[in-house]
Amino acid sequence: MNAYTLNFHSVCHTDEEWFFRLCRSNPDIKFERSRKGEVIVMAPTGGETGKCNAEITAEFVIRNRQKRLGEVFDSSSGFRLPNGANRSPDIAWVRKERWESLTQEQREKFPPLAPDFVLELMSPADSLKEMREKMQEYMENGVRLGWLIDRRNRRVEIRREGKEPELLESPEILSGEDVLPGFSLWMRRIW
Repeated sequence: MNAYTLNFHSVCHTDEEWFFRLCRSNPDIKFERSRKGEVIVMAPTGGETGKCNAEITAEFVIRNRQKRLGEVFDSSSGFRLPNGANRSPDIAWVRKERWESLTQEQREKFPPLAPDFVLELMSPADSLKEMREKMQEYMENGVRLGWLIDRRNRRVEIRREGKEPELLESPEILSGEDVLPGFSLWMRRIW
C-alpha cells in the first residue's frame, strides 16, 4: 500500500490544467502532485484506517455545522498550495471568509489555497519521515494548525504556524485552539 511517484516531465507538460484533467479522467485513483510537478499515486487505505478517518471526519462535520465558521473537506479534496503542489490532506478545514473569497471555478477545481487546518492520519504503510515532510510543506504554505496522528504508536504531532512541532504521547483530547475555536477531538475513538 505504498505511494508511487511518477515523473512525466520528459514526455509532456504537466501544468495545473493537465493535472486536473488527469484526476478527472481517473476518478478511482487518488493523485497528489509535488511542488516539482511529480505525480504521486496514492494507495487506498486499509479498513481500520478508513474507518477511523470516517469517524474523525464525522466529528469535524458535526462540530462545523454547529459553529458555521468554515468548510470541512475529506481526503478526496485536493488543494493547490502556493508552492504549486497539489495535496489532499485526510481532513482539511478552511475559514468561511477565505472559502467565500474564491470564485466558483476555483471552488470546482483544486482551490488555490492552503487550508487553515489539516489532519493526516497515518496508515501502517506510511513513512513517518515522508509524513513529517508533508506536514512541513503544509506549514510552509500557510496552514495554521496541523495534526499528524500515528495510531499505531499512539502519538500526535501538532504543528502550529511559526512554531516547532509538539509531540504528544497518548493524548486524551486534541484542541482546535484559536484556529478551530471550541473544537475538541476525543482520542479514545482513535486509539
